[in-house]
Amino acid sequence: MIRREGQAPLPSLGPKVPATSRPKSRRPPVTPVVRANGDGGHIRVVIVENHQLVSDSLALLLDTQANMEVVATARSVAEAAAMPKLLAPDVAVLDFHLDDGTGRDAAVQLRDLFPNVRFVFLSRDGSDDARLAAIEVGASAYLLKSGPASEVIDAVRRVAAGQTLITPRTIATLVSNGRDRAHVRGSLSPRELEVLQLLADGVATRVIGQRLGISYSTVRTHVRSISVKLGTSTMVNAVLTARELELVS
Repeated sequence: MIRREGQAPLPSLGPKVPATSRPKSRRPPVTPVVRANGDGGHIRVVIVENHQLVSDSLALLLDTQANMEVVATARSVAEAAAMPKLLAPDVAVLDFHLDDGTGRDAAVQLRDLFPNVRFVFLSRDGSDDARLAAIEVGASAYLLKSGPASEVIDAVRRVAAGQTLITPRTIATLVSNGRDRAHVRGSLSPRELEVLQLLADGVATRVIGQRLGISYSTVRTHVRSISVKLGTSTMVNAVLTARELELVS
């Protein structure tokens, strides 16, 4: 969805960051002017965010920065895929969770349209799975929405300049953790995963049996099997380990 002229200003995402030049007036990007990547330090940005308030606030924040221009916004994977190729963005700022998919899905579509675009993910989801999915599609930065506005501005500038803000050590850790989760999850049966989630929700073992329609002794058998597979000696430690591996919500 390309933003139109006359859009009412909305609050920014965080502390106001003063621009070093006068704020640019809104220009309807119906016939976008294509600039060379990095021409004169000018950074062209597209935003993919399904919450309108956040999208508008982020656009206002970035548009008021020197040599930075938001040329289009989208609220879904489908809208991202329909962006005109003439936009030629340098950086795409994406939320991870969208109504019709994920930011990873949107990034795949944008990469097909704009081979040189770089990705900054901005999300409330700080889980290893989300960050690993972003890295797999080539993210240069992964930020949390709880961070300051200045962090977003700095990330966009540095990523546009060719920097990657995700360290190799972080990538290696996420990949390793992902393999561990996949291995453990694959070793647990669907029933064991059900029991594990209920334990994580604080449900007593006898009540778990009633909910699942199985005997108390069968629940205890599942708990012992879960503990063995997770390498723990108690039910409490099994739940803690499952949370660390993000096997339960």
